[in-house]
Amino acid sequence: MYKYIKKILDFIFSLILIIILLIPMIIISILILIIDRQNFIFKQDRTGLNGKNFKILKFRTMKKGKPTGLGKKIRRLSLDELPQLFNILKGDMSFIGPRPWIPEYYDNMNKKQKRRVSVLPGLTGLAQVSGRNDIDVFKKIDYDLEYVDNFSFKQDISIIFKTICVIFKKDSDISEEGINREIKELEKQKN
Repeated sequence: MYKYIKKILDFIFSLILIIILLIPMIIISILILIIDRQNFIFKQDRTGLNGKNFKILKFRTMKKGKPTGLGKKIRRLSLDELPQLFNILKGDMSFIGPRPWIPEYYDNMNKKQKRRVSVLPGLTGLAQVSGRNDIDVFKKIDYDLEYVDNFSFKQDISIIFKTICVIFKKDSDISEEGINREIKELEKQKN
C-alpha cells in the first residue's frame, strides 16, 4: 500500500518543488551557459526499477573530466541533483531509494545484489546517509538491500532528516577512478 502512496507523494512534491525552485534552476542553467560555456544539462544512462535503464538528469558540473570552478560550488551544495526532480515527476525515480548507478554496476552484480533495483531509485537513500563515498561498494549495496527489506514510511522519514544533515557536511564526490575501481570489485566477486 505504501508503495502506491509514495508514488503519489513523489509526484505531488516533485511538482511543488519544481515550481518553487524553477527560478533558481533557471539561474543555475544560465550561469553554467555563461561561465562554463557548455550545455547546462548532463544526461546519463542509469539503472532503474527492475533493471530498466533511464536517462538521469543533472546540472553539468564537469568539463574534460574535471569539475569546473562553478561546478564544484554547485556540487558542494548538491544543487547538481535538482534536475532529478523531473526524473521523479516522470516516475523514473523517487525521493528516497537506492541511488541509481550506471549500468556497468548492475551488469556485474550477483542475483542477491540485483534486488536493490526492486524499488525505485532515489535522490537520496540509506547508503548516502550512512557514509556515502566513505564506504565501499559492497557496504553501499548492503545498505540498499536493508532499505529494500525494510521499505516503510518510517524509514523514509528517517532518511529525509538524515539527508538534511548530510547535505550541509562537506563530502567528497566519487571520481571516475573510484567508479572504475568499484566496478572492478563487483566483477571480481561475480566471477
